[in-house]
Amino acid sequence: MTSRVQFPRECQLVVFGVGGVGKSALKLQFVQNHFMTTEYDPTVDEAYIKQCIIDDEVVRLNVNEEYGNMYRERLMRMGEGFLIVYSITSRASFGEISSFHQQILRVRDQAAFPVIVVANKCDLERERQGRKLAKRLGCIFIEASAKEHTNVDEVFTNLVREIRRLNKEQASERQAMASGVGSGGQDVTRRWSGCVVL
Repeated sequence: MTSRVQFPRECQLVVFGVGGVGKSALKLQFVQNHFMTTEYDPTVDEAYIKQCIIDDEVVRLNVNEEYGNMYRERLMRMGEGFLIVYSITSRASFGEISSFHQQILRVRDQAAFPVIVVANKCDLERERQGRKLAKRLGCIFIEASAKEHTNVDEVFTNLVREIRRLNKEQASERQAMASGVGSGGQDVTRRWSGCVVL
């Protein structure tokens, strides 16, 4: 009996947020299990890849980060799922969440897409402003701290789950469209909300 080699599925994840919210710290904590305590130059183009098992399935995650507006739309077209990070210590970063979300949906030309809103730096302050916004956007909400490694893995794991859920739904919709109707003879419509706030 020959065993089949299973190659990991690859997921393109993109981290967005204004400067100083901890995008790089979150990414480094997830990929390298390390919190940076020195100055970090986020413009250094480095590949951040992590292979892990999520829900009994091997997945290879390519984690990209926006370093300014120059490549924003390219990253939005490339990504399969997005983290929008804000710092709970910065009201200005919180105010940009909707803008990032709307831009992702516009570039992807979809009503919903796998997005997680991440309230980073929960080790510094206890504010809950993101929970209401996430609910309004139809996203899951999770607070995280890259410094204390609080919910870091959960942020990325939940995003992969949202990507899988969307892929399954789209496959079912394509299958229903190919047959002409949904179950019960109904017209096929999208029901996925597609947003997770962490």
